[in-house]
Amino acid sequence: MGFKEIIDHWKDFDFDFFFKNVTGNDIRKALFVRTPGVFDLLSLLSPASSEHLEEIAQCAHRLTVRYFGKVITLYTPMYISNYCVNRCAYCSFSADNKFKRKKLTPDEVKKEAEYISKTGIRHILVLTGESRKDSPVSYILDCVKILKSFFSSISVEIYPLTGEEYRRFINAGVDGLTVYQEVYDEKIYGELHPAGPKGDYLFRLNTPERAAREGLRAVNIGALLGLSDFRKEVFFMLLHAKYLQDKYPSTEFSVSIPRMRSHLGGYSAEYPVSDDFLAQIIASSRIFLKRVGIVLSTREGEKIRDNFVPIGITKMSAGSTTAVGGHTAGGLKQQKQFEICDLRSVGEIKEMLKKKGYQAVFKDWMAI
Repeated sequence: MGFKEIIDHWKDFDFDFFFKNVTGNDIRKALFVRTPGVFDLLSLLSPASSEHLEEIAQCAHRLTVRYFGKVITLYTPMYISNYCVNRCAYCSFSADNKFKRKKLTPDEVKKEAEYISKTGIRHILVLTGESRKDSPVSYILDCVKILKSFFSSISVEIYPLTGEEYRRFINAGVDGLTVYQEVYDEKIYGELHPAGPKGDYLFRLNTPERAAREGLRAVNIGALLGLSDFRKEVFFMLLHAKYLQDKYPSTEFSVSIPRMRSHLGGYSAEYPVSDDFLAQIIASSRIFLKRVGIVLSTREGEKIRDNFVPIGITKMSAGSTTAVGGHTAGGLKQQKQFEICDLRSVGEIKEMLKKKGYQAVFKDWMAI
């Protein structure tokens, strides 16, 4: 059974009725049961759980320390191209938006890599817009070849690939993939992706599995919060992560919980997510999936990131920019994919973690 069949299984489930009938006992059971089930997860995501947020957060903290210790892996995103053929309603890189596009030359890639590596970062996330014509596989692999001299772990966040293409990336030295489904509600997905290859809901949904099947070491998935009913979206994202963990136990899976941020274009989030519910999501994710990584990016501001570290976070971005060549190649003049909210340097994030009793990890993986 593929994950689409699992989604379809819940198609007629009355989520609203379930949420309205969650009791305090249901929430306490979810906190203390050895292996929480799907209905325990729904209880934790319910509106009623907001009254038990402190207790839920404490439980999540204990589990995180038990399974991960008090360490946070740091990484930096590196945008190498913003050409895109999709027309996503919520993204600055959409083909509908008119601005001067750019992709880095090999020399510019090397210059960015040198700058980032001097901060101590050894985990890099390489990003492009989705255009096979302007950022073909061969171009990205050439960039990876350059980056291997500077970083021990290279992840990519690019257009979905075939299994054969993921094998090429693995052989080239890529060990991680980030791919957001964006929204699990298939109807809303179609409305938000009216043109371009990203409109293929099923191909994107199966992308994490294709990568894991080929043996990629780490896969990070996520839903962009604000595009659809956030309780259902988080539920399906976590079911997706569980499905992948169960089927591919040798792959390291993590989840991201990004909220919509300002971008070029007129779309605004129809389902805004509060700070308190973001905390509820993080804590519920940890309780339901004890060994899943949880990533918190610079879409969130300093205060949120600082306060949410103990709840369940295992990985954070630092020294970020969402512009192509944002560190050295005139990126300040380039269009950003979205506005970031935490502008602190790698050193400042490291110091913040130290004050909170956490260790910043710059390198926890090296290919042999």
